[in-house]
Amino acid sequence: MSNNQTVDIYGKPYNRSLLVVVLLIGTFCTVLNQTLLTTAFPALMKAFDISASSVQWLTTGFLLVNGIMIPISAWLINKFSSKRLYLTAMTIFLIGTITCFVAPNFSTLLIGRLVQAAGVGISMPLLQNIMLSIFPPEKRGSAMGMAGIVIGLAPALGPTLSGWIIDHYTWRDLFGMVIPIVVLVLVLAIFLMKSVIQLSNPSIDVFSALLSTVGFGSLLYGFSSVGNDGWGSLKVISFLVVGVIVIGLFVWRQLHLEHPFLELRVFKSPIFTIAAILSGVVNMAMVGAEMVLPLYIQNIRGESAFHSGLMLLPGAVIMGAMMPITGAIFDKHGAKRLAISGMLILTAATLPFAFLTKETPIAMIVILYAMRMFGISMVMMPVTTSGMNALPMNLISHGTAVNNTFRQVASSIGTAILISVLTNVTKDNLPKADLLKTLPLTYKNQAINATLSGYHAAFFVAVIFGVVGFAITFFLKANKKVEGGVAK
Repeated sequence: MSNNQTVDIYGKPYNRSLLVVVLLIGTFCTVLNQTLLTTAFPALMKAFDISASSVQWLTTGFLLVNGIMIPISAWLINKFSSKRLYLTAMTIFLIGTITCFVAPNFSTLLIGRLVQAAGVGISMPLLQNIMLSIFPPEKRGSAMGMAGIVIGLAPALGPTLSGWIIDHYTWRDLFGMVIPIVVLVLVLAIFLMKSVIQLSNPSIDVFSALLSTVGFGSLLYGFSSVGNDGWGSLKVISFLVVGVIVIGLFVWRQLHLEHPFLELRVFKSPIFTIAAILSGVVNMAMVGAEMVLPLYIQNIRGESAFHSGLMLLPGAVIMGAMMPITGAIFDKHGAKRLAISGMLILTAATLPFAFLTKETPIAMIVILYAMRMFGISMVMMPVTTSGMNALPMNLISHGTAVNNTFRQVASSIGTAILISVLTNVTKDNLPKADLLKTLPLTYKNQAINATLSGYHAAFFVAVIFGVVGFAITFFLKANKKVEGGVAK
């Protein structure tokens, strides 16, 4: 499809630029909500008189439902017109947002968050699918770069934005500010959104949908519980074992169905497989460190959650600004050199974090974090796009669902590993409790050093993720020639 001939699946012309704008604004609002409550937890605990473990469910539950919906999205995208599906996803998200805004109690707020997540789980994969469908293969890098602004920048802005709103307004305004924007997007989508993805009208395999929901839900919940309960917890082990077994059954069933619920044969493409693995490793390096660094800034440096978010903001802005640029470079030169350079920068910028002290200059932390995000922007969307270009158009929706699910699970694993390393190393190095009575100042210094040891160990693991990712980049193909929607 060329710029001069943009027609929907019914052969009717439409304005591609306006459609993309509506898509990006709507999806930005939905993805922003993944991290929007991060710095609002203390205010919510006070408002509803709940514990830290209870309030955490507003994020854990959101990510769980989001993760469960992503594999289902491939079936939805092939079954329903993209216009109807986008309007439905945004309407579901709006209902969830309004529910949160008016919530009289914590239970209602949690229900609203889960409804929101269902909308996000559809809108995010749909955005990627539409961008890959309405742009020709030689322009998909730039297109996915624009999508990357939303997928990468929105979650990074969430903590800073929520901190500012909590400081100046109330927690309800976190949801109230989103409502009019989503209503506007819905109105615009009615006129500007078109059905642009060819439908195959697949029948649903209910058992596969059930296996997907239970398997990925159990696995994600198991990993998200590691931070609080540890790897040895019966709850963690039980959920992880159930998740692995049920996902195994899900995979077996998909490979034996004539028309699978989720087409796992996308892994027959070596280019797609390498891209998916690298994408997962990059997410492990990114998300895990994003969780650990604010803890250091707040616990060791004594900064507020808002200020810790503010320190990470330049990195988020740089990544958002770089996404379209790296996308355009990918269209000209392919993913390999970009990915090698990006992983090298990411790994090199992560290493100094393994030597943080109480006196490490704040400016150095901001610059190093910005360098990490710069490196990630060179890898994330170019590698994803190279993997998608290796698939025929009829498998794009399945490739997107598989890739996003892979990334979601990898993020949970990365976070679980880094948080557990941080916790265990800190515990192992803590001074004996009786020292607190005899030499309280010595105890305090040793406790701080023990905590720093935990952060050092966690960041060393993040460096290992980076080194693994760097090694994988050499398996990417340098030739980016694309013919008929399939990379050669």
